[in-house]
Amino acid sequence: MSDIIRVTDLSAPELLPFTDTSELRLKNELDIFVAESPKVVRTALDSGYEPLSLLVSEKYISGQASDIIARCGGIPVYTAPDIRLEELTGFRFTQGVMCVLKRKPQPALSVVLSDAVRVAVLEDIMNQTNIGAIFRSAAALGFDAVLLTKGCSDPLFRRTVRVSMGAVMQIPWAYLAEQPPGYVHALHDAGFSVAAMALSENSISVDDPRLSAEQKLAVLIGTEGTGLRKETVAAADHVVKIPMHNGVDSLNAAAASAVAFWALTRA
Repeated sequence: MSDIIRVTDLSAPELLPFTDTSELRLKNELDIFVAESPKVVRTALDSGYEPLSLLVSEKYISGQASDIIARCGGIPVYTAPDIRLEELTGFRFTQGVMCVLKRKPQPALSVVLSDAVRVAVLEDIMNQTNIGAIFRSAAALGFDAVLLTKGCSDPLFRRTVRVSMGAVMQIPWAYLAEQPPGYVHALHDAGFSVAAMALSENSISVDDPRLSAEQKLAVLIGTEGTGLRKETVAAADHVVKIPMHNGVDSLNAAAASAVAFWALTRA
């Protein structure tokens, strides 16, 4: 049975993971991350992540979080009224539940790609909201994995996990060892054709039948504003655009990825 602990000291060291804004420290020094909301915490547990502690609104103890507490066994469960938790976290505690979880070992790229036929590749995207939204779209629209260059933000940062609604824990992902454009050649070696989402004179439409005919396809998405590097685009097999109207020349990274994933998912 879990140990229910009433929060009285907001500076207690055991509460630091819930309040630490230096998520790199949580990652690199403690090898942990934080999930928020009952739905996302349940997804984390369903995905095999090990819970270490919970921070739960007092009113959720016997309500919306009761099943989560039961599943987590004997880990500490810290609780207080919402107003007290707002003092601790620095924001309105609207989600009711936060959970500190142990990170899993990062899988090898070969494992992530072993059965994949459609993968999303994120190049140097730092915006945590965009990464979360892209993961959610990839999972929802049938992509098999997400790959990230080392210039990307961590998918298990708190905002990204929240925006993805837990999808970062449902779809396999891995970092690419090679820097752009070298990772394109690594994808070729793994048997993938590569489609770069970019505007150029030789761009083809996202609904071009040559794309859907590819047995294994990696879809490359660049940063907001600057997009993919020129060298990356030059190394790709296809340069792909989404047809636009009313003088609009592009969508943001998250919206563009959703359109591309829907159009390019292999039935």
